[in-house]
Amino acid sequence: MKSFPLNRAFTFLEPGPVILVSTSDGDKPNIMTLSWTMVLDFTPRFAFMTGPWNYSFRALSKTGECVIAVPTAEMAKTVVSIGACSGADVNKFEKFKLTPLEAEFVKAPLIKECYANLECRVVDYIKKHGIFILDAAAAWVDEKHREKRFFHAIGDGRFIADGEKINHRKIMLKKLPEGV
Repeated sequence: MKSFPLNRAFTFLEPGPVILVSTSDGDKPNIMTLSWTMVLDFTPRFAFMTGPWNYSFRALSKTGECVIAVPTAEMAKTVVSIGACSGADVNKFEKFKLTPLEAEFVKAPLIKECYANLECRVVDYIKKHGIFILDAAAAWVDEKHREKRFFHAIGDGRFIADGEKINHRKIMLKKLPEGV
């Protein structure tokens, strides 16, 4: 083994796929790009980190609602570009030619171009760490979406796209709690 810089150790554990989070403050929908996400349990409950430096933070704090949209690898350049500008200055749906769709349970829009969309409500905010805890109210998937690979941030401007899926369901299903 060789020593590795501790300040880069997070690149080994970078969580789930890069996501888009849509919000609406009542007047204007917005989109932010996030890579610091986590699944908390099977209910489904999720968490992500953001703070007052992010324009979407205000709408998320005010409404307590958002949509977590899961883009595919083909959208990587667009998703990174969305994260490189502020919704305070630009309408990201228009600029990036994305289609907002009406959600069923929240005012934030679904993003048509994404493979999956999760309508969520904030159930807690851990201010010390800037972590929003969210419960999903509905989940949507576009099964006709040709690209199904997600992509993950390494943390230094590089990304990894999912590859071949390995199926070990028979082993895992023996261990899952009843009802899951």
